Amino acid sequence: MNQERVFQVLLGPHMTEKAAYAAERNQYVFKVASDATKPEIKKAVEALFEKKVDSVQVLNMKGKVKRNARGEGHRSGYRKAYVTLAAGETLEDFTGAE
Repeated sequence: MNQERVFQVLLGPHMTEKAAYAAERNQYVFKVASDATKPEIKKAVEALFEKKVDSVQVLNMKGKVKRNARGEGHRSGYRKAYVTLAAGETLEDFTGAE
């Protein structure tokens, strides 16, 4: 996988309270491209962070319906991936200040 595709697959970290709890269990959450596959996500994380990936779970988040003065509008949806690293591997950037 070339370096350009790595940055197209991984759009960035997804930091929420739920993601912080997942990080304690060695799972890290990323926003990914809508056309990214599990093997591509695995290769991208391994290439970018140089860590061994154990498994990848992907889910599509639907955009919320919001009301405004002109009626209803839709937020855009996105795709996110839960990446589980191998035992003993951690990403220091995601642990935060403790």
